[in-house]
Amino acid sequence: MKTAVLYIRVSTDEQADKGYSQRYQEEVLLQYCQINLLKVKEVVFEDHSAKSFNRPAWKIMLSDFKRKKTQRPDFLLFIKWDRFSRNAADAYQMIRLLNEYGIDPQAIEQPLDLSIPENKMMLAFYLAVPEVENDRRALNIFHGMRRARKEGRFMGVAPLGYVNKTDEDGRKYICPTTPDSELIKWAFLEIADGKYNTEQIWKEAKKKGLVCSSSNFRELVRNPVYCGKIVVAKYKDEPMHWVNGQHEAIISEAIFLRVQQILDDRKKGQIKKKFIEHPQLILRGFLTCPDCGRMLTGSASTGSYARYYYYHCRTSCRYRKRADSINEIFAEELIKWRPNEEFLPLFKSILKECYEIKMCLKIEKRAAAIKQLVTEHSKFNRARELLLSENLSLIEFETIKTDYIFKLQDLQEIVDNTPDYIEKFGLSVHNQGSSILRLYDFFKMANTKDQRRLIGLISPANLTFNGTGFDIKQYGLAMKLIYHS
Repeated sequence: MKTAVLYIRVSTDEQADKGYSQRYQEEVLLQYCQINLLKVKEVVFEDHSAKSFNRPAWKIMLSDFKRKKTQRPDFLLFIKWDRFSRNAADAYQMIRLLNEYGIDPQAIEQPLDLSIPENKMMLAFYLAVPEVENDRRALNIFHGMRRARKEGRFMGVAPLGYVNKTDEDGRKYICPTTPDSELIKWAFLEIADGKYNTEQIWKEAKKKGLVCSSSNFRELVRNPVYCGKIVVAKYKDEPMHWVNGQHEAIISEAIFLRVQQILDDRKKGQIKKKFIEHPQLILRGFLTCPDCGRMLTGSASTGSYARYYYYHCRTSCRYRKRADSINEIFAEELIKWRPNEEFLPLFKSILKECYEIKMCLKIEKRAAAIKQLVTEHSKFNRARELLLSENLSLIEFETIKTDYIFKLQDLQEIVDNTPDYIEKFGLSVHNQGSSILRLYDFFKMANTKDQRRLIGLISPANLTFNGTGFDIKQYGLAMKLIYHS
């Protein structure tokens, strides 16, 4: 009796689990074998696409055919040729390989005797039709997605910082989600500032809570979706272009283009700024050589009893100055700058707003505890009224009272341990007066990272030490508007 292996294929796991295609194919193939007196050696189930023969079950079956030469079947049976393959070129090669193994592939609903040359024309038709269907379906999907992109709709899984949603009409869209969107906005602004490299900004964003790998972060900062644009890829004679997206932008287009310019310049080697956190060399990366105009670097020299730090030039001009003296002169320069009184209310308001955001969770927790206290007190009063009206027994009342006392203690502890921070902070800001804008005090109390950030805000351009101080013309416009010397 001749033998056969039955090959049953569907395209997706869902069809395999929930549909009837597999069961129908198995039933028909078994009936065919029974009628034609064929012994079934194995039934192979597949749930992968027929675009290629890179399918798990097929590869295992083919490997068995190759290894077990004496156990090869006479036929490989399937329902139709589109169950076998949807790629004509690959199908011809596989048919040739199976024939070399002595196996005859056959579609029971489209039978062909390939020993007859004219039947190869029908085989070509049976193999080409599924491939044409696949190509047409793929082309329709491609054009549909391209049209959606031209309309400004984002297609696919939302990028980091956004979430997929569906409106009342069933149309899908993406919208920003916190805190990721705020962290991404912060990262773009830091890169646009140009002070620190991308790797360091990524590390800082990770510390703040952004879950993203280094490689994904570098792709993220190149994605125009974040400035409200959708990329329409090049197709035939139509060039690649951007369109305005229907989603909400996280950053402005100007910031995005600024970031792209900085990243392109770094790629070309035009910008080589690094993040420096050396407390003795806080001005490194901001100072230029007064003799040759190049950027000063910094390093330490080992003396007899200690290490001494210097700012020096890399060129042959040999400019070299003690770092501690220049650092101290810069700090003393900050004493001269006094805040303009008209900016004080604005800064108080900003500080209070920042503090409110920071303390938001504690305040909400305290407010919830107060609300719960009112609710529990109302319940206890109601229980007392029921007791007086003899609708509640004394034992039941004592149980409610005990539970009320325990809850009261817990809630009161939350309220007492979470005072009104906003009120206290507002009083503190009011009492401090103009001292909150004193640059020298802030500079001395800040860590190295915040000191360097302050230096960058004071002077967007590089500073030049003239031997006794710094040129006031090099200070930024914001510094000159808010402060006076």
